[in-house]
Amino acid sequence: MGRGGASNDRSDGAERKCIATGDVQPKHGLIRFVIGPDNQVYPDILGKLPGRGIYVSADRAALELAVKKKAFARSAKQPVTLPEGLIDEVEQQLARRVVDLISLQRKAGKAVAGYEKVKGWLQTEEAEVLIQAVDGSGRGKSKLSTPHYGHYIGWLTADELGLAFGRQTVIHGALASGGLTQRVVEEAGRLKGVRVNEGGNGHPKG
Repeated sequence: MGRGGASNDRSDGAERKCIATGDVQPKHGLIRFVIGPDNQVYPDILGKLPGRGIYVSADRAALELAVKKKAFARSAKQPVTLPEGLIDEVEQQLARRVVDLISLQRKAGKAVAGYEKVKGWLQTEEAEVLIQAVDGSGRGKSKLSTPHYGHYIGWLTADELGLAFGRQTVIHGALASGGLTQRVVEEAGRLKGVRVNEGGNGHPKG
């Protein structure tokens, strides 16, 4: 098990096939599911649940296709039960995972929130990732630009970022390199694929 409670299998080069699209890709770009003793399909965001993994691309269209094609039952070679709102549950768990990882980075001194602090980190090139709330003001967000060769995350809500930073709401955040930052980027990428409103009015590149 790696830091933050996740398995360490993302770096071993392992690839899996999406049961919906047939695409083969690294495991960190897929959602793992398992079949429980009750024959119900459960999302396994952390990759730790026992049982044979069934993988679907971290993309809402792929997840919808897997449900429509009854791909879970076909892959498991048995009848299965899909809980109502399965895809929304995947999105919620992914969002919680990203929030938790950002929170860990904040406690490690590798994350800041607030316009002035983020601006300062960008100016000193300490920031590797710019994070802005999807529901923040487009005008305000456009004043900050993604670090050169860095990353932009713009599909978390102000409330979700508030949870990550221990505040009521947060519009601007930044992550330094190292620690769990790469994991945040990967998990946020999975969330982007599953989230309906993944856009934002930020300034992705500067």
